[in-house]
Amino acid sequence: MVEITTSYEGGLRCKSIHGPSGVTLETDAPIDNNGKGETFSPTDLVATALGSCMLTIMGIVADRRDIQLDGLNIQVGKIMSEDMPRRIAKLPVRIDMPLSADSPLKDLFINAALTCPVHQSLSGDIEIPIDWVWN
Repeated sequence: MVEITTSYEGGLRCKSIHGPSGVTLETDAPIDNNGKGETFSPTDLVATALGSCMLTIMGIVADRRDIQLDGLNIQVGKIMSEDMPRRIAKLPVRIDMPLSADSPLKDLFINAALTCPVHQSLSGDIEIPIDWVWN
């Protein structure tokens, strides 16, 4: 089990400490929710977690097969709901793949991205459209 300890610092800012490494991370409430928006918001971290998890799992698959993925890039947007309760409604994803669209490895990497633990853990109520750009 990994423990993350979070403390409220005031001014809608929180500081979290990653137990195993001691690395800290701060969050702010976003501007559209009474915050300063000076750093990641908690919901920004959900989008960040999705993108980094997808890339990590794709990287693991590539490493196991000695495949180079230089140029692999992901962008994740975050769209909040307009109704209440406030929640993430959509996480549009764009993945720039350094492989051609006719690569025999295409399905392998699509499956890797879709089976990352964060993607598998997010609610089905969150739309996650994925735009694959094959180079």
